[in-house]
Amino acid sequence: MHDTATGSVQATAPGHTARMYVCGITPYDATHLGHAATYLAFDLIHRYWRDAGHEVHYVQNVTDVDDPLLARAQRDLDDWLVLGMRETALFREDMESLRILPPRDLIGAVEAIGEIVEVVAKLLASGAAYRVDDPRYPDIYFDHQAAAHFGSESGYDEGTMARLFAERGGDPERPGKRHSLDALLWRMARDSEPSWDSELGPGRPGWHVECCAIALNRLGTGFDVQGGGSDLIFPHHEFSAAHAEALTGEHPIARHYIHTGMIGLNGEKMSKSKGNLVFVSRLRADGVDPMALRLALLSEHYRTDRSWTGGLLDEAVTRLARWRDAVALPAGAPAEDVVSRLRAHLADDLDTPQALAALDDWAGQTLTRRGPDAAASTLVRTAIDALLGIAL
Repeated sequence: MHDTATGSVQATAPGHTARMYVCGITPYDATHLGHAATYLAFDLIHRYWRDAGHEVHYVQNVTDVDDPLLARAQRDLDDWLVLGMRETALFREDMESLRILPPRDLIGAVEAIGEIVEVVAKLLASGAAYRVDDPRYPDIYFDHQAAAHFGSESGYDEGTMARLFAERGGDPERPGKRHSLDALLWRMARDSEPSWDSELGPGRPGWHVECCAIALNRLGTGFDVQGGGSDLIFPHHEFSAAHAEALTGEHPIARHYIHTGMIGLNGEKMSKSKGNLVFVSRLRADGVDPMALRLALLSEHYRTDRSWTGGLLDEAVTRLARWRDAVALPAGAPAEDVVSRLRAHLADDLDTPQALAALDDWAGQTLTRRGPDAAASTLVRTAIDALLGIAL
């Protein structure tokens, strides 16, 4: 797998139990294709490890209290807690329809408040965190210079960090911070915002420390994969790693940092602000076969920024029909080689375009020449199900 921290493809080397943490949704809207593509990529890793004989301890969070969620609830005159629960339930339905294997632990930030408070308190006691000098809102921030390896996960220079920090939820202009890049750990209670009483004072957690606490308390340090979309490289994953290093003295928090590309629509960036998101639940409601949707998302490499078009779905529907026709035959082309090729392509940084091409070759041979292998259809059907998650 390609590791963002080193910029190179390196072998994963889990023990008996592979450990993976993938950042989850902020549940203020339905699951869009960017979400689906990301969780599908990590589902392939999950499936490959299981096929290789590993147990998998997969952890995912849900950021069910955060500024975007609260803003959406206020805009729609909705209860923020109900909104988060409703969208989380819809997300789980979408994932189930796409046959994405569920994590062992799916933990909401609200559920983890106690353990987040414990992490922040330890960082504060060690000097890695501090309160801003604000008598009304003495929020707690992380001093990013407390982590010796800060910047090693993203590899970005300070100018790039400053730009992305401002664009992706940071507050560089907050008065009283030691450095503009320091990230929020605990936001003291404001009027009309949810808050929790704690030894830190009433408030709610920052974003990055949420994932740090949830991951460390379930997977420990040095787990195999930390993953998410490429927009999480900085600041989110960089700060989660820095919090963990400052807390434990260990580096890195994960052996592999794996990031997926972004999904656009018809050549344009897909975003909530542009109103051009394509939602999984809407496609399902329109009668799209979730297996065709899954296959369409697998047709391009997980790390590439790519555009969603109706043509991708049309091609996937055609491909899916050919595969189903092929495995429905009583005999087919020899299957052991194509299954070996499928595994080999997935092992090569999830090269799904080549994996699909190998299966296309087998289906073409089977449909045109039938072949002598009576066990082929069952073997190929089982491999496609187990490794690609597609039910034929």
